[in-house]
Amino acid sequence: MGQFGFGQSVTRVEDQRLLSGHGRYTDDISLPHQAHGHVLRSPHAHARIESIDTAAAAALPGVLGVYTAADLEADGVGTIPCLAPVKNADGTPMAQPPHPVLATDAVRHVGDPVAFVVAETLAQARDAAEAILVEYAPLPAVADLAAAVEAGAPAVWDAAAGNVSFDWEIGDAAAVEAGFAQAAKVTKLRLVNNRVVVNPMEPRAAVGAFDAYRGRYELHSCSQGAHGLRSQLAGAIFKVPLDRVRVVTPDVGGGFGMKIFLYAEYVLALWAARKLGRPVKWTSSRGEGFLSDSQGRDNVTEVELALDGDGRFLALRADTLANMGAYLSNMAPFIPTASGAPMLPGCYRIPAVHGRIRGVFTHTVPVDAYRGAGRPEAAFVIERLVDAAALDMGVSPDEIRRRNFIAADEMPYATATGQKYDSGDFAGNMTDAMDRADWAGFEARRAEAAGRGKLRGIGMAYYIEKCSGGGNESAQIRFDPGGTATVLIGTQSNGQGHETAYAQIVADGLGLPLDKVRVMQGDTDLIVEGKGTGGSRSVPVGAVALEDAVAKIVAKGKRIAAAKMEAAEADIEFADGAFAVAGTDKTMPLDAVVKASFQTRFLPEGAAPGLDETGDFQPRGMTFPNGCHVCEVEIDRDTGATRIVRYTVVDDFGRMLNPALVAGQVHGGVAQGIGQALLEGTVYDPDSGQLLSGSFMDYAMPRAGDFPDIDFSTNEIPCLNNPLGMKGAGEAGAIGATPAAINAMVDALKEFGVRDVEMPATPERVWRLIHGAGRA
Repeated sequence: MGQFGFGQSVTRVEDQRLLSGHGRYTDDISLPHQAHGHVLRSPHAHARIESIDTAAAAALPGVLGVYTAADLEADGVGTIPCLAPVKNADGTPMAQPPHPVLATDAVRHVGDPVAFVVAETLAQARDAAEAILVEYAPLPAVADLAAAVEAGAPAVWDAAAGNVSFDWEIGDAAAVEAGFAQAAKVTKLRLVNNRVVVNPMEPRAAVGAFDAYRGRYELHSCSQGAHGLRSQLAGAIFKVPLDRVRVVTPDVGGGFGMKIFLYAEYVLALWAARKLGRPVKWTSSRGEGFLSDSQGRDNVTEVELALDGDGRFLALRADTLANMGAYLSNMAPFIPTASGAPMLPGCYRIPAVHGRIRGVFTHTVPVDAYRGAGRPEAAFVIERLVDAAALDMGVSPDEIRRRNFIAADEMPYATATGQKYDSGDFAGNMTDAMDRADWAGFEARRAEAAGRGKLRGIGMAYYIEKCSGGGNESAQIRFDPGGTATVLIGTQSNGQGHETAYAQIVADGLGLPLDKVRVMQGDTDLIVEGKGTGGSRSVPVGAVALEDAVAKIVAKGKRIAAAKMEAAEADIEFADGAFAVAGTDKTMPLDAVVKASFQTRFLPEGAAPGLDETGDFQPRGMTFPNGCHVCEVEIDRDTGATRIVRYTVVDDFGRMLNPALVAGQVHGGVAQGIGQALLEGTVYDPDSGQLLSGSFMDYAMPRAGDFPDIDFSTNEIPCLNNPLGMKGAGEAGAIGATPAAINAMVDALKEFGVRDVEMPATPERVWRLIHGAGRA
């Protein structure tokens, strides 16, 4: 194995560039003669637009254009599409109202875009926006998910009866009924998966340009996949051939799912650039991000588990309300349904499962994928329920899991929701996690903490997720005559370390130094196609495509080396970056073969000059990473403040390309999961629909001091659905963290009869549980 080979913790090659200030993000891009755009947003959660007067704004110095929905409609600009519609349980179509770029007859959440101002400077555009006179007729609003489905709730859309967009189901309701009829015990919980604001370090931004001569749009924007944006812009929005749109994504400072989607501002920047004949730049402020970026989670689930007398699971029933917000974002219906619900059984042997998911409109910012995209919500449901069942049955959390885990020798295993787990040793990973966390010594630590007046608790969660499947990914490797390889691939790094991971694959396969491999992503003119980054698929899928390209390069290189060294192709061997004639001392390094590949006389008949090749991989199934999180907390009795004092993770990601990159992903995911569990809460006023947590003054983000060192280790059980044996790793930390933290808190508070702690478990909320339960 080489220095940069598979399984080596190679230091990230992009870090020197990024940490020294040489990264290039969308806001760093300025095109000649560009103007600046600013969005006027609704101050109301729900109101009818009576009139819009833009005359005063248009007359202000520096203002180039003030645009409303009427201008877009006159030009035939389309609406933002929902790309993942689902059918109702009865087979009827879901309610799918339009998602306009600018509000037409009404606004439906605070921050809804109403007008777009373009001026010479950003300050002039902002001033002009304040001069636009909009006459609103306020209407009743509903921001709370559960309240939105109550009789008499204000309607978000007339087309969605009872504010329900879809009523979807999975599993076998009759089998579940039969399972509950046999139950010796039924455990029930009502679980709230709180809404979060994504808040990546880099806010969203867009620079739009239009080439009138070629009739071609060009968008520079931070995204998780340039090709997906191009398809929507060319198709649903501008209705032009695909080659009339170019999308370029430079460095991206965090995405977490939110930057996958098409947003109004991207359309507006491009359209205004066409109208004005000059580029238009828009960059979100942090406050705008709170009001316009898609948000995450926001589910309420009523769940029941049927158990026999020995604590073995018989059936699971879940009824979930999933907030869609005011509009359907690109993938919103997919997240709680086909992405999340199939994982409701978790890693347990549950013969019968039935899930009902209702997507609900509210007068709030649209909700879509957030790190894990439905799988964290499902894991939270099953892992909180299993812990509650352990309490009901009077057994320990680990014992109830051991009785119900799918065993390693049962793999591959088909679940009641149609998933086929290919590999995993759940009991083994849990045992290792408990040993590393010193579970056996916990009661002594609890007693010591009690002596200091603290409540100490320990909790575990075992997660399994499906990821790294879906469509194909292709990757091209090009060589210049000097022997440098350039990787062109349609995924998009937003902090994961793709430049390092992909370079490792090529360096390992071709025996190249790491600095002789460049990685290019994010330009639809240079990269033919790509599925973008999401679902922990970039490396598990992209790396296999690169392996395919490497194999083709080696095969072509053997033919060229054979011609150059006047040997039979069958006698050529390749190892450590050099071709050799077997049984002789005749060798030819790769860079010499690259040079020869540009000379026609050494090429195989019909071959194009150069050593360029394209690889492709279509996953034959999903990968199922899994693992055990153990969280230990201390709670102050007097204040309710919670501190995480130990955290342990044992994961199975199959074969790991770069363990250091994987560890970084797990640490980041755990931070986001703990942030949701203890700190982050998106709060809307229930009457007005105003966002009350619209800045970092009111929305608590996790910081380094909120975490102990994370004890992370792995057991590598190769995936059978991936040729390299890899399983996705990007979202796993966020999936296991929230139930582990809440299970630990419930354990700490059990003397007060606490059965659940609603997220975020703020000090006030915990204090009320302590003192309310005590008084009761």
